[in-house]
Amino acid sequence: MDPVIEKIRKELIKNADETIRESSESFFKEGVRIYGLRNAAVHTMSSKLFKELPDKSKDNVFRLCGELWMSGYLEESFIACNWSYFVRKSYSPDDIRVFEGWIDNYVTNWASCDTLCNHTVGDLVAKYPACLADLKRWARSLNRWMKRAAAVSLIIPARRGLFQEDIVEIASILLTDKDDMVQKGYGWMLKAASEADHKAIFDFVMKHRTDMPRTAFRYAIEKMPPELRAKAMSK
Repeated sequence: MDPVIEKIRKELIKNADETIRESSESFFKEGVRIYGLRNAAVHTMSSKLFKELPDKSKDNVFRLCGELWMSGYLEESFIACNWSYFVRKSYSPDDIRVFEGWIDNYVTNWASCDTLCNHTVGDLVAKYPACLADLKRWARSLNRWMKRAAAVSLIIPARRGLFQEDIVEIASILLTDKDDMVQKGYGWMLKAASEADHKAIFDFVMKHRTDMPRTAFRYAIEKMPPELRAKAMSK
């Protein structure tokens, strides 16, 4: 085992708490492997251990992240998400393939998906908008987490008013998906986009409100002005 990975796992085991593990499991419908640490503790640990890395090159960090993802443990995935984000200044457009591989092969729950996509993938797409084509391809995947990733990767750019047309296109691709994880993902994306331009998202919601699953619909209108929310909810 790589000594860095061994050190991480020893730290996680040492700080694990059975009560936290049992409590954390209740947040997931899927079976999740959990050591039992609070998220804040994992983030503090990941920052400390990253500072101690002798080789912080992107290639080495991505290699270590891949090993962490393969374990299937939630806390290890969070460390991988943090570390891949810490090297964001070195991102190149081709890194979308690395992130796609992690999502397609290792992501098995909403927490790992959202932590990776909100920051690591979202930052890459903001820097290299050509990667939006990859997100649209992900939206057509058979993998539920790839589909959710297509939407939640745009949460932070959406709040900044970026990529409105692309957001609407991805929402259109996912519009009638029957998976609640996908519905919540693209509904959240629309909600974030509405914070920057509620009219454009309101128009989309009104156009498709008879087709949108109720879950996605309610997420999408949550941050809209009360009068628009009432109009969208009216029969």
